[in-house]
Amino acid sequence: MRKKIGEILIDNGWITEKELEEALLTQSEKKQTVRIGEILITSKKISEKKLYEGLSEQSNLPLAENIAVSEAIYPFLQNLPISYLKNNAALPYEIRKNSVLVAVSEVDYSTALDNLSVIFKMLCIPVLVPAKNLLEAINQSYDHLSTIGGANKLEEINKEDDESDELEALEKDLLEASDDEAPVIRFVNRLLHRAVKERASDIHIEPYEKDVAIRFRIDGVLSEVMKQAKNVHASISSRIKIMGGLNIAEKRLPQDGRIKIKLAGRDIDIRLSTLPTWFGERIVMRLLDQKQVNLSLEKNGFTKENLDAIRNLIHQPHGIVLVTGPTGSGKSTTLYSALSEINSSEKNIITVEDPVEYQIKGISQVQVNSKIDMTFAAGLRSILRQDPDIVMIGEIRDKETAEIAMQASMTGHLVLSTLHTNDTASSPTRLVDMGVEPYLVASTVLGILAQRLVRVLCPKCKIEYTPRAIDLDKIGISESDARKHKFYKANGCSDCLGTGYAGRSGIFELMLMNDELITMIAKNRDASEIKKVARKYGMKTLREDGAIKVLKGITSIDEVLRVTQDEI
Repeated sequence: MRKKIGEILIDNGWITEKELEEALLTQSEKKQTVRIGEILITSKKISEKKLYEGLSEQSNLPLAENIAVSEAIYPFLQNLPISYLKNNAALPYEIRKNSVLVAVSEVDYSTALDNLSVIFKMLCIPVLVPAKNLLEAINQSYDHLSTIGGANKLEEINKEDDESDELEALEKDLLEASDDEAPVIRFVNRLLHRAVKERASDIHIEPYEKDVAIRFRIDGVLSEVMKQAKNVHASISSRIKIMGGLNIAEKRLPQDGRIKIKLAGRDIDIRLSTLPTWFGERIVMRLLDQKQVNLSLEKNGFTKENLDAIRNLIHQPHGIVLVTGPTGSGKSTTLYSALSEINSSEKNIITVEDPVEYQIKGISQVQVNSKIDMTFAAGLRSILRQDPDIVMIGEIRDKETAEIAMQASMTGHLVLSTLHTNDTASSPTRLVDMGVEPYLVASTVLGILAQRLVRVLCPKCKIEYTPRAIDLDKIGISESDARKHKFYKANGCSDCLGTGYAGRSGIFELMLMNDELITMIAKNRDASEIKKVARKYGMKTLREDGAIKVLKGITSIDEVLRVTQDEI
């Protein structure tokens, strides 16, 4: 007689008898039938991986975490509705000599295998695959099938007659799109759905000579998620351009647009950019989820010391606060978080941005538009006539903007802005290089914050280890400190998509002005001298701040070293 799954999990020491009893009680209270395994996973008594190891033992089925569908399977899938495979939790994925391997996520698979045996006219052999991975494989297979079987149909979206129907479809939630939508619409919808589900910040669609690569940027790192046939690139490109209100006939010039979609009831704002390349238009989509963004200084990753200092800066009546770092280092989020904290009905806050990324209630936000000469400098001049208390400038790019910002700070305004420099000490010299007088910089800047984003270790799979002495030395952790703390490194699980990381946190370098620094900046001393003095007064470098997060188990040594490579 086959053992019950609960007994197997107890025998292996993965759950206790008490935990099983609690799960059985919960199961009996449910109005609908819920499997005991689902209850144990939901209550975090067991991981999905361990559950499926138990199911594999129970059913004597081989277990595979991931599967790849072979090309020979696709002709058969054309005659199988996707709903059939999802309802039966089964997917044929490989043909062998006289048999077909079928991925299943349930141990009650006999009916599905009998039906598939009739279709394939071969013996079907079950292989156990976790439900989440199986569903992903089914969706990916039908995405690929759509691009193969519907290539000619996809080209039809280039016709102007279809544009109005497709634009009308954008008003619907993507998850409510029906299966009878055009294949390209289904493909793009699923691509966006997958990107949001996997927490991607950017989608890259890159055409090459023989195929099209699609990559996601997740937690700041790009990785390829799929390849598509080259002949469907024009259709995918046209569909996305229609969604963004771009000219689909213009393929020789770069274009920028914006897409707003609904996904599972959430509003997602997408910044769209196209770029003509030798093999076709390259497309990048930046995904901005208004509800997911965390505009809170406490949750950005500041130490208590830095948090208190930042709060003191942003409550000053006038002066300039600069946030520096490369593209994608979280500067805008830090500024938005600061604005959210000081936002009140008693203050007039106006921003000039390129583009406006997140809308904040109670703040007037101005969009830069270079096509009509609405530059940062022009916008800033107009803003100053609107009686603001606080001004946020998306970026100081030139002498004109810098000088207006400094004049504004000297006439009673608090100015927040970003600057593209690698660290705090380089920022005054960068402003002087733009043509700003050193005395102006010295007399207006209150503080400079440099930052990077490090990936946070996945709490479900991070593993403890003993770091090498050379790595501890690189990050500046002494042996005595190392003996007092535990160190963790990335491992990888289904929750973090195998990366070992889930989410990001900031590491910071905060330079607060004092008399000695003001004198040095006014005398136009170089960045290395400024940095030495700042450190003398207690400034922690980016790497030192990262080391604090390593000691707290938030991130890994490798990750901090990766993002602070340019630190001397």
